[in-house]
Amino acid sequence: MSQVEFHDDKEVVLFDAIPSLDLADFLSGDSQRKASFVKGLGDAFNQVGFVALKNHGLSEELTKRLYTSYQDFFGLDITTKQKYEIAGISGQRGYTGKGKEHAKGRSTGDLKEFYHVGQHVTDGDPIKQEYPDNVFSTEIADMQSASLIAYQTLENSGKNILRAIAIYLNLEENYFDNKVHNGNSILRAIHYYPLIDAGHIPDDAVRAAAHGDINLITLLMGASAEGLQILRKDEKWIPVTALPDQIVVNVGDMLERLTNNRLKSTIHRVVNPPKEKWGDSRYSIPFFMHPRSDMDLTCLSSCIDENNPKHYPDITAGEFLSQRLAEIGLKK
Repeated sequence: MSQVEFHDDKEVVLFDAIPSLDLADFLSGDSQRKASFVKGLGDAFNQVGFVALKNHGLSEELTKRLYTSYQDFFGLDITTKQKYEIAGISGQRGYTGKGKEHAKGRSTGDLKEFYHVGQHVTDGDPIKQEYPDNVFSTEIADMQSASLIAYQTLENSGKNILRAIAIYLNLEENYFDNKVHNGNSILRAIHYYPLIDAGHIPDDAVRAAAHGDINLITLLMGASAEGLQILRKDEKWIPVTALPDQIVVNVGDMLERLTNNRLKSTIHRVVNPPKEKWGDSRYSIPFFMHPRSDMDLTCLSSCIDENNPKHYPDITAGEFLSQRLAEIGLKK
């Protein structure tokens, strides 16, 4: 459901729920279905920045394996978990402990802990030298297999989504392909731990404070509880919900920057549950799709005109990522 309002004489579409799309339409071989998907995706990313997507490639069985692996890992004692916390790599692989990441512009840490799996280079690409090795818990037998399969599945779906975006932007369909081949993408398993056992919680602490994602696009497989909200253009927070067979896909800051704000990296957050649910954990596993570090994020000339002048200085993806990791407390 959506409604149209006018602000400063501009038409603004306000959604009550994020639009739903079927990736099978894009891959169908039917030109009309493909074109309809491209328009639906592009318009949604222009207006609200989020979509719910089915036929994304993840099976129910794989999703369950992955969530079970990380629920088991986060249930380990802190000494065991800290074996996988690696110094000197800005939290880009392995475990990151409670309260160490905060939203840009804040100093209060989010009420979460998380685990990162990165790119697994297998084709001899020299970019492997830029990436730390992945590390997997030896205590959780299925973690490595489930993580790498899910990573590859979501990366493949992400490539197809970016092809649709390229068409929407009147670029060559494969514009993003070489930019995301062996890209610096991250699979992040997040545990929003029970607040009832968290000790002293700062008054302004939340599970994930309002933020935009750093990357090109984010693909989020179903979280274990409610809490995700997005900030609509009228400054109203609305909940994000998806059916069990859907993932949620949203625009990140890199894509917003590349398109000079034509596609929107919508601010979102994960709110604390009502007090009667403070004893519950919440689990979430997003896939942050990044390009290679040398991708040029200079605003596309086709997205610049007299009504929408260039908003951002030129920068590479690697430089932008480094800046943002420092801003959120992961890079010193």
